[in-house]
Amino acid sequence: MRSTSRALALGLLLLGASAVDAGDGRFSVGTGANYSTGKYGTDTSTDIWSVPVTASWQNDRWTLKLTVPYIGISGSGDVIPGAGSVNNGNPRGRGRGRGGNGAGGSTAGTGSASGLGDIVASAGYELFSSADHSAGLDLTGKVKFGTADANKGLGTGKNDYGLALDTYKVSGDWTVFGGVGWMKYGSSQYIRLQNGFNANVGAGLRLGDTDDVGAYYYYREKIAEGGAAQSELTAYWNHKIGADWRLQSYVMGGLADGSPDWGVGATVKYLF
Repeated sequence: MRSTSRALALGLLLLGASAVDAGDGRFSVGTGANYSTGKYGTDTSTDIWSVPVTASWQNDRWTLKLTVPYIGISGSGDVIPGAGSVNNGNPRGRGRGRGGNGAGGSTAGTGSASGLGDIVASAGYELFSSADHSAGLDLTGKVKFGTADANKGLGTGKNDYGLALDTYKVSGDWTVFGGVGWMKYGSSQYIRLQNGFNANVGAGLRLGDTDDVGAYYYYREKIAEGGAAQSELTAYWNHKIGADWRLQSYVMGGLADGSPDWGVGATVKYLF
């Protein structure tokens, strides 16, 4: 199943890349800022912030996206962005001397680091859409490249591969949506991760021609020894400015040790 899922994810990315030349579409670029804080089941609060730059292309059936983030983290050396709390055995890791600002030692201390995060590429394909576009089903393949510095505790240093199946249904001004996904997490000699499923469910309300609000719940099963499952509730607001600009903001609350206690963020996007 692992090799099949990885092949499907990579296949979707390659097919999506070729689809750019297959028909008309629209490009967009965006950036934003995100912040979260929490103890992740440890004794120390860990703060994580990121500034992602995203480029995407979309036509009637395909959505291609590439995200390049700059991230910073301050806190436990056993907390890794994107993974949560792990048993980090890296002797050069954040909180163990050269990897961060903490003192060295055989167990993870605390430290701060910043730099390039993990670059993520995804390709989504619309498997089904009703004639009136009130319902749909999408398949998305994703690759998270291990570009973040593992010695700084900014990532695991390994690639992850994922597949997700998402659906939605529109009824008047309301939209309900949900999905399930599976990720193959890469393990290093210092951080051992196991593959895991995730799921989400939510609803959105259209307030007018320019605004909509909504909320969704996200769950990811435990993927590391010493870690915990993720359980989060997020509320969002989207706003359109003319035909080309999009703004989004969100606030989230963690409901389990695998998630931050809370987080906020905002993005701005321009469509060409």
